[in-house]
Amino acid sequence: MARHLVIGNGKLLVNLDRNCYIRDIYYPYVGQLNHVGGQYCRIGIWVSGVFSWLDEPDWHFDLSYIEDSLVTNVMAVNERLGVELHMNDGIHQRECIYLKRVAIRSLSPEAREFRLFFHQDLMIDGSEVGDTAAYYPDNNTLFHYKRSSYFMFNGFSDEGGMMQYTTGIKRFQSAEGTWRDAEDGTLMGNAIAQGSVDSTICFRTIVPAGGEKSVYYWMSIGNGLEEVKALNQYVQEHHPEKLLSRIVVYWKHWLHRAESDLGDLPPEVSRMFRLSLLLVRTQTDERGAIIAANDTDILQYNRDHYSYMWPRDGALIADAMSMAGFQSVIAPFFQFCARTLSPEGFLYHKYNPDGTVGSSWHPYIVHGSRRLPIQEDETALVLLALWNDYRRHHVIELPQSLYNNLIRKGSAFLSEYIEEELSLPKPSYDLWEERYGIWTYTAASVYGGLMAGAFFTELFGDYDRSDYLRNAAKEIRQGMITHLWDEEAGRFARGLIQQDGRWIKDMTLESSLFGIWEFGVLPAGDSRVARTMEAIKKGLTIQTDIGGIARYTNDYYFQQSGDTELIPGNPWIICTLWAANYEIESAAGLCDLEAPRRTLEWVACQALSSGILPEQLHPIDGSPISVAPLTWSHATFVQTVCKYAAKFKALTASP
Repeated sequence: MARHLVIGNGKLLVNLDRNCYIRDIYYPYVGQLNHVGGQYCRIGIWVSGVFSWLDEPDWHFDLSYIEDSLVTNVMAVNERLGVELHMNDGIHQRECIYLKRVAIRSLSPEAREFRLFFHQDLMIDGSEVGDTAAYYPDNNTLFHYKRSSYFMFNGFSDEGGMMQYTTGIKRFQSAEGTWRDAEDGTLMGNAIAQGSVDSTICFRTIVPAGGEKSVYYWMSIGNGLEEVKALNQYVQEHHPEKLLSRIVVYWKHWLHRAESDLGDLPPEVSRMFRLSLLLVRTQTDERGAIIAANDTDILQYNRDHYSYMWPRDGALIADAMSMAGFQSVIAPFFQFCARTLSPEGFLYHKYNPDGTVGSSWHPYIVHGSRRLPIQEDETALVLLALWNDYRRHHVIELPQSLYNNLIRKGSAFLSEYIEEELSLPKPSYDLWEERYGIWTYTAASVYGGLMAGAFFTELFGDYDRSDYLRNAAKEIRQGMITHLWDEEAGRFARGLIQQDGRWIKDMTLESSLFGIWEFGVLPAGDSRVARTMEAIKKGLTIQTDIGGIARYTNDYYFQQSGDTELIPGNPWIICTLWAANYEIESAAGLCDLEAPRRTLEWVACQALSSGILPEQLHPIDGSPISVAPLTWSHATFVQTVCKYAAKFKALTASP
């Protein structure tokens, strides 16, 4: 399960797998709708009467991106066929156009004809019912459509445009799809098909002995035939080679605002930092939704996906991007949250990219008792991230535009949703969405959200409201110290759960306890924080050659081992970086930065060859588990690098 290469522009997102096959096309929102749905849009090559698909075992791939850009840089070698393919994929920075260049390098001592086949397996609007695929003779293209979603495919080589085409039925009775028709090197030329359909097109070129020729392929997406025709014409007039070069230039300029002085961090960490910024951008819709992940292979496991905006993930990702200097990129996220805030002042479990409420497993009633089906940290962290962004960049227009709705209503909800007897937030679901209770992480985030509300209300002259929110935050801090600190264990509890009408401490060791200092409840130097973080590092570090830190003891999600003494859970990228952030925060000298530097190097080593970071790793072999890329993983890497660079600068500036 992984998407090895992802490219996008905030309206269109395309995912490629290890064989450079398109597996997902999201349009018109990042994360919604998926017009491929994890199927395989294959690439095949015919030479000297022999045909091969790129997923056959004798192909060997090197996957990467052109430095500091969202244009892929892929080398595929097949010694049996005597050919190397150098491929570049990109999405236009402004238009919904996918571009691909395939440079065919022949390793033969004689000139040969090559035929390159591109297979389109679409499920338009997320369903393969009622699609149409047709050849369009006016411009020698092939297009698919359903309702207002149109996809036009074209390309050329030195020898001309599309040489062959066909359309047909797929995955119905005995029909596998038109890709099978390509395997003899000749397509039958069926001009139209409707229902569950696919298509294949072919381009030919003559490559001299030891020489190289390029084939170009592109896809234009729009809401009608005239729109995709115009986009297709745009590519032909400007040449795909030039357009790919402009995409590289654009993303290099986009990265200019990123911090370049990263202290003593090695080049591989610096490269990963810049790539992570770019990858977070691909998962961010221009209308504000920051999507958790868009790897549809997760559908095999629970028939749902990660293509939602969790306000928590979004807030922490936005905070990291703001820290890195990309304030304008994440400003629409806060406007999205303001639009979707409930009348009561809270944010729901998760949202679809268009702003509608996403699927949820949090019930409104359990054993006859009503409950609010929320994770309260999701509301609180949005306010905290907004304040952090203002504190860094002082763009007052953004919070001013959100003041009456998001800030005031959100703060009011946090201040009222209180378990009075404990001076703690009322029960809600934890950040992992697994259990219901009063959680230390959630309480810490509510403290941070209330303090953010107090700072904003003071900023805008509402002093009475500011005092009220500040006092509410102080009461929560005292409630945490009174009820969540456990002197016997010498650390904070994960939270409180209710049993037989009494509140009982849940003492499961939990990595998210870092929120106590991260959200400002206690300073990193507080002995209770230090003892808690030391317990996390000691008790949740995976005792294998892979290393890393688990979410919590005996984590069941994709669990790979029952030996919780050695392997308390799978190593998570974000949890490992949280521990590194604490080490950075508490560092008193440059020598104290050695451990977090090693962690950053470790994360860079755990990435796929293309630089993609997964959610978690197999604790024995280090292979990716769950979705990849996980936006939260890349954003937390960005955050840790920024914290490291700032601390390094501060320590080297000291006498």
